[in-house]
Amino acid sequence: MATMLKSTEKMLLAVSLLGLTGCAGSMQTATKSGGDIQSAAAIRTVLTTQAAAWNRGDIPGFMQGYWKSDSLVFLGRKGPTYGWQQTLDNYQKNYPDAAAMGQLDFNGLRITVLNPNAAQVIGRWHLARPVAGDEQGYFLLIMRQIDGKWVVAADHTNSQ
Repeated sequence: MATMLKSTEKMLLAVSLLGLTGCAGSMQTATKSGGDIQSAAAIRTVLTTQAAAWNRGDIPGFMQGYWKSDSLVFLGRKGPTYGWQQTLDNYQKNYPDAAAMGQLDFNGLRITVLNPNAAQVIGRWHLARPVAGDEQGYFLLIMRQIDGKWVVAADHTNSQ
């Protein structure tokens, strides 16, 4: 029975990996369509606008890239936060001034358009903070196009 279970587990793992490989290939192909290229460019603009707002010390401006909804979820080192207002409040509490905020940079962005109204973004963030010390990490965003505007609907960010 244990041998059969191990064989089944191996088969499931192989099928899963094969499926993921197939999905990755189809996603890369899918992102080459005209609509997907436009969506990826619009998403990149949202992130660029967010970084510019952050670097001005404008947390409310930064938050304009997030879905203004109680359904927004932010997952960080302290666990999940639900809702746009609570996420804003947490940012303002954790980054009370320009020195704490530093200068934000996103890089290594991988934007995968999942359908005309949903995408995922994987990337790296870095805060240059000469006084408070630099911070950096990775993020995974689920972006949705709502009322013609791309917004972050879910944000899983970690720090190193």
